[in-house]
Amino acid sequence: MDDFKHTSVLLKESVDALKIDSDGVYVDCTMGGGGHSEAICARLSADGVFVGIDQDDYAQAKAQERLADFHCKKHFVRDNFKNLKAILTDLNIDGVHGLLFDLGVSSFQYDIAERGFSYHHNGPLDMRMDKRKDTTAADIVASSDRKTLIRILRDYGEEKLAPRIADAIIARREKKPITETAELAEIVSEAYPEKLKRKKHPAGKTFQALRIAVNGELDILEKTMQDAIDVLSPGGRLSVITFHSLEDRIVKQVFNTAADPCVCPKSFPVCMCGKKPSVKKITRKPIAPSPAETEDNRRARSAKLRVVEKIAD
Repeated sequence: MDDFKHTSVLLKESVDALKIDSDGVYVDCTMGGGGHSEAICARLSADGVFVGIDQDDYAQAKAQERLADFHCKKHFVRDNFKNLKAILTDLNIDGVHGLLFDLGVSSFQYDIAERGFSYHHNGPLDMRMDKRKDTTAADIVASSDRKTLIRILRDYGEEKLAPRIADAIIARREKKPITETAELAEIVSEAYPEKLKRKKHPAGKTFQALRIAVNGELDILEKTMQDAIDVLSPGGRLSVITFHSLEDRIVKQVFNTAADPCVCPKSFPVCMCGKKPSVKKITRKPIAPSPAETEDNRRARSAKLRVVEKIAD
């Protein structure tokens, strides 16, 4: 794949929100195509520090090429962002001025058929963000019982037709293994009533659900957001871009609790629990892409940006 430079969603809004100090320490926890990373590095001096985290080896290699000409101090780490605290400890970094998360799948991952993320391109039913992992989407489709398949589709894809799709998958796999994205997309489409196929591809929710299950995305998100707040220095900011309601709900809840941790009954005239806020919300409501951005990049349509700032203890 020659053209690695895809348009980064909410690029200006998310990086501007970090209020970058040219000599500060900034972490892109989801480098992906490197668009946000490039915008961060462009604002850093030779004394500034950039840490780029991504578990995808292809993203790591391409992002390092893309950022090679910037003169800030750069650290590239192939790891899952759930290990944020350990990563910073290994780098002897004890305070961060800004972190950015662009959650979900990178555009280049969708566009490489061999990665198996997209129902638009036929390829192996893989969906691993980190190819060092053993379990693929094909493995889950092949080994999960009906109850587990329904739970995955409902919990991770918010798929109302989960039982019908699970039954269709089981019926097909009894004849032959399901190993390709096009085959799974066909199975889901055939399970859908015609009247429900008009707006969006019927396989979208199933592919989302399997991707989340393969990569454990939601299982690690709450703790990771809490860790990100912990590592921020006072005045530091955290920008998080989400693309579906499941992950946005988790981010919103963590931010709400950090900004207002009091557990006292509302009838109490003053707080008695002693819990103090650790952040203030910069975005009371999430920032959405402009109409121009969504017209230029259809993948931005569901994006939301939430930002918080660390306050002193």
